[in-house]
Amino acid sequence: MSAPAINVPAEQMMELLEELAAFSAPGPGVSRLLYTPEWLQAQRFLQERMAALGMGVRMDGVGNVYGRFPGSQPAAKVILTGSHIDTVLNGGHYDGAYGIAAAVTALHYLIQNFGQPLRTIEAVAFCEEEGSRFPLAYWGSGNVTGLYDGSEAARCADSAGVTIASAMSGCGLACRPEDRGAAAAAGDAGGGTPLREDIGAFVELHIEQGIVLEQAALDIGIVEAIAGQRRYSVKVAGSTNHAGTTPMGLRRDALAGAAEMLLAMEQAAIAAGDPLVATCGKLEAAPGTPNVIPGEVQFTLDIRHSEAEALEHFCSFILDVFAELAAKRGLTLQVTATLATSPAPMDTGLNRQLEHIARRQGRSFRSMVSGAGHDAQLFSPMCPTAMIFVPSRAGISHSSEEYSSPEELAAGLNLLTAVLYELAYKES
Repeated sequence: MSAPAINVPAEQMMELLEELAAFSAPGPGVSRLLYTPEWLQAQRFLQERMAALGMGVRMDGVGNVYGRFPGSQPAAKVILTGSHIDTVLNGGHYDGAYGIAAAVTALHYLIQNFGQPLRTIEAVAFCEEEGSRFPLAYWGSGNVTGLYDGSEAARCADSAGVTIASAMSGCGLACRPEDRGAAAAAGDAGGGTPLREDIGAFVELHIEQGIVLEQAALDIGIVEAIAGQRRYSVKVAGSTNHAGTTPMGLRRDALAGAAEMLLAMEQAAIAAGDPLVATCGKLEAAPGTPNVIPGEVQFTLDIRHSEAEALEHFCSFILDVFAELAAKRGLTLQVTATLATSPAPMDTGLNRQLEHIARRQGRSFRSMVSGAGHDAQLFSPMCPTAMIFVPSRAGISHSSEEYSSPEELAAGLNLLTAVLYELAYKES
């Protein structure tokens, strides 16, 4: 049986993208942080839109939203596609939202053109992936795949001291570990270790967030692996003292120590070479007064590599360097691991399907590693998982300047729809 022609009009997807972008806090770009009013409005809007398209809709215990079309083989596992609804502060229209808008559009097209699938197809808007409000990431997919058990909600707080549990309560949600077993028994999609044992495949469509595809003038990136990540919160403590009366040789300057540590990390990362990257994205010095020596500094680390052994080796090495530098300066050092994800290979069989479809559709493509983390990496150990990239103009993302053309977005939509057809409609 030959594959049917897939030609999805992109207008529905583009309209949905613009509608989602309107749910934003004031300021440049799109700001839709987890459990904020604009986040809740966006998830409610999606539920209404999915229901209007005939989908069965539900929101799980942490706020992931699902829209499904049931298959004629109810015992078969679900084909899941989607991405995350949250954004970074002052982000763009496409990061996360593109994968959701395309998922909804693809599922509606398939039902309209081919009727009921054999296997249930489901679009998901994960509640959070970015880690922009709370010091953890993948809260949405992490509760589906077992990365989190729900206990994190009571102890994890944002910069204003609001815990996840409190923020959830403000949205009418609750995430209690003791409820997980009951939720699993009832077939709820939220949380657990893992609760979603019914997923047969997961496919995520996303903008590249890099410049590789644009520079190579290619339509599609087929992700072969997602780099592993380590994130840390680091506290360096010294002595607060007068900037004018304390001799340089008698200081325990936490900021100077932190600066030396970060310079050492940059030099070590450059020496290690690609694909390793290491970043300090946030640094705060206290008391933060011009004429006072900083007595405490807190900063973050984000370290990534596509090979587990290399990632582990670099993290161990650089934290040892930090400890040596702290001891040399008479500073105390406290390091807290806030995220640890392993490199995640995508499914080779699904990738071969994507390559075959891309050739059939006349789209240029390449295999590539994703340096950015994505929800797909959490599904990789539990079911066949694939990830599709489309180009990002100038490689810009996490910015109001983020842009992919309607033609580029449509190419990804059509590739996604075609692979979902093969997964959900074809006999095994």
